Amino acid sequence: MVSKQAGVDYTETFSPVVKMTTIRTLISIVVKQGWKIYQLDVNNAFLHGDLHEEVYMDAPQGLAVASSRLVCKLKKSLYGLKQASRQWYDKLTEALHSRGFEHSVEDYSLFYKKSANSSVYVAVYVDDIVLTGTNLVEINNLKSFLHDTFKIKDLGQLHYFLGFELLYREDGVLISQRKFTTELLKEFECLSYTAVTAPLECNLKLQAAEGPLTDPTHYRKLVGKLNFLTHTRMDIAYSVQHLSQFMQDPREPHLKATIHVLRYLKNDPILGIFISNVPDFNLRAYCDSDWAACPDTRKSVSGYIVMLGDSPISWKSKKQATVSLSSAEAEYRSIRMVVGELIWLRRILIEFNVPCDTLTHVYCDSQAAVHIARNPVFHERTKHIEVDCHFVRNSLQDGSITLPCFHY
Repeated sequence: MVSKQAGVDYTETFSPVVKMTTIRTLISIVVKQGWKIYQLDVNNAFLHGDLHEEVYMDAPQGLAVASSRLVCKLKKSLYGLKQASRQWYDKLTEALHSRGFEHSVEDYSLFYKKSANSSVYVAVYVDDIVLTGTNLVEINNLKSFLHDTFKIKDLGQLHYFLGFELLYREDGVLISQRKFTTELLKEFECLSYTAVTAPLECNLKLQAAEGPLTDPTHYRKLVGKLNFLTHTRMDIAYSVQHLSQFMQDPREPHLKATIHVLRYLKNDPILGIFISNVPDFNLRAYCDSDWAACPDTRKSVSGYIVMLGDSPISWKSKKQATVSLSSAEAEYRSIRMVVGELIWLRRILIEFNVPCDTLTHVYCDSQAAVHIARNPVFHERTKHIEVDCHFVRNSLQDGSITLPCFHY
């Protein structure tokens, strides 16, 4: 393939993929509603995309041409093209639209088709497709249509998806990444190490400028895989967030800390999340912050978890963008982050026909932060906080959330 230049041979290469939070939410609703959920795989997905630009390639080996200066003009997408995944997504979108499916406004890789008494949902992650809903006839018709159009492989009931392993039980579904975790321990030669009971050592505060590391790519590869593992292991979310901030210039103590995380995973590689089939669709969230946790920048770290009934569907640990001048401000910013996630989740639940009539309880252990949200009064402690943080007050006043007193 000849060299391609951005803006000349291609423009956009990004292909939308479904969010992992959307997948967890979808599985939770399927389990609670008692729906069937299926997985499809598209054979040679990238070969189905149509090209809108003029793209040329060198003649492949074994093809006799009259001159070495002759090239081939591509009419269809090809593996190796930077825009191949994007063109495949456009082709699939066109096919689904022809069947009456619409894009979700909240997640552009989620499609749905609704009528008065049925609903069908399609979640797309490149060439992996998850299909579920209430209308089995429409689901089977869609399978046949996609097979005739793209030659799909019907993998049956969803059991293994993007490293997620689903174990169906009478009371719900257990989601883990057991195979991925085991292969990760084997790849980094940690199977013989002694297991530990905590993902990081107590009171560990890593700094940027410490002992040098000879091979930074080894560290980056490991942290990248640990980050993927947080999709089912919320217990390592804070540790991976802490280690991810040293990706640009990792040092020896940082690598030792990542090995410590692997030793923790060795303690229970099967651990995951459990999705209960109890038909409870009430959202509730817990948030907290670690004030001035970063020793280099003195920025705080926020963390939250969102539950749908008794099932965890969303969680995150993230360093705050600005320095908080007090622990109350750090906690308030933590509430702001989780409320933003809750507003998005409430909207996507409506698309799944799940009513969100009840208030969403947000639990925070800082009474000062709760008082800031409840009382719209600017004073010395809050006048410097950005306006976007104060949409927590708006959500509280319009009845989307409530901030009950939280006691340990």
